[in-house]
Amino acid sequence: MENTKITKFTDLIAWKESHKLVLEIYKITKDFPKEEIYGLTSQLRRCAISITSNIAEGFSRHTFKDKANFYSMALGSTTELQNQILVAKDVGYIIQEKFSQIANQTIIVHKLVNGLIKYSRSHNT
Repeated sequence: MENTKITKFTDLIAWKESHKLVLEIYKITKDFPKEEIYGLTSQLRRCAISITSNIAEGFSRHTFKDKANFYSMALGSTTELQNQILVAKDVGYIIQEKFSQIANQTIIVHKLVNGLIKYSRSHNT
């Protein structure tokens, strides 16, 4: 385990793993049908970015209540993304192997964001 002081949101493992997820979503949606550009493609991308954005915003907040609010929104966006990738798989836009990889990454992100919430609660100042 790294013993480095966290000074910015990009130091958070939860943000790093979420960022990996964003990049993966952008890669897979490049191959989606053009008619989905304003539909599922846009929704998946906005949802994934919402996860990292809410982690970043929560990091800058000073009270647990404020932090928890943004980290909870990140959790909601993670669950929303899980639903959207399931739809993308079921309509044939994502192959099973890629779906499994992304789904596993969403589980990692979900656990890490939950960890942020618990950590913030225990270090509430």
